[in-house]
Amino acid sequence: MKLLILGGAGFVGTNLVLGALHWEGVRGVTVLDVVEPVSAGVFPWDDARVAFRRGDVRDAPLMAELVAAHDVIVNCAAQTSHPRSMQDPLEDASVNVLGNLTVLEAVRRANPRARCVYVSTSTVVGRAQTPVVTEAHGEWALDIYSSDKAAAEKHCFIYAQVHGLKVLTLRFANLYGPFGKNDPAFGFLNYFIALAQEGRDITVYGAGDQQRNVMYVRDAVACMRHCLAHDAVFDGTPYFAVHDEHLSVNEIARGIVAAFGRGRIVERAWPAERAKIDVGAVTISGKRLRDATGWRARYGFSDGLRETRATLEQTVAGAAQRVRSP
Repeated sequence: MKLLILGGAGFVGTNLVLGALHWEGVRGVTVLDVVEPVSAGVFPWDDARVAFRRGDVRDAPLMAELVAAHDVIVNCAAQTSHPRSMQDPLEDASVNVLGNLTVLEAVRRANPRARCVYVSTSTVVGRAQTPVVTEAHGEWALDIYSSDKAAAEKHCFIYAQVHGLKVLTLRFANLYGPFGKNDPAFGFLNYFIALAQEGRDITVYGAGDQQRNVMYVRDAVACMRHCLAHDAVFDGTPYFAVHDEHLSVNEIARGIVAAFGRGRIVERAWPAERAKIDVGAVTISGKRLRDATGWRARYGFSDGLRETRATLEQTVAGAAQRVRSP
């Protein structure tokens, strides 16, 4: 199997490359991203099985060239910041809608037998209208990023149903782990982890009692690998790929402080611009995907945090070793 990972230098993409190198039957991994990957002492960019191409998913000739040579295409490429999508909605739509359409068109024309995985988000549903959110829940996105991801999901469905492409859409929720961005604009979980790692204050807005599904990114990677053996889910319809564990934002913050042994929780009122796009308490069911494939997340929150800390410490040690080396 030859694997193409679009957006492979980002958070999910980086962890996917690391995992895919251990998948049975993988003969090569090609990573496409607009930024150069950064080796941090633990990431094997020099592995002979990994090829890096710098480029953009909106580049139609490049997409046609790449998808033609691969059996599986995973599209992690996206503008992933909710606040930034509101500040520059046209750029968000260009990357998250036009970019995904460009990939789908390339597959349709150059390699219609390939299997495609589209990495989506649970925030397409907006605020929960029911106690438990399933795939039957309506979609009332609260920010441009989420609405554009919802549009991309619809395009995946059309290309699967009308053009016969094999497309799996996975909606992940609140992923955390190593190689995340130290920026609150790209999600609170990895930002909280970065703050704890540095011994800084962790700000929780409001009461912090909003419930969230949380999942270690290696479970997300394992989910993608598991689903490749189940053709029935490559029908273009979305599946929630979530952990059964539900924690409040306060519980998440306390767990991170305990796991890293550093940091302090500070409670503050919601900034107006963030309160408008917060989805509140959401409890999501992953039953549909579990029934279809048998997949379940393996890591509990404390286990995932422990592995995250170990990987981050290894990263720092590797970077320090390179600095000391002549």
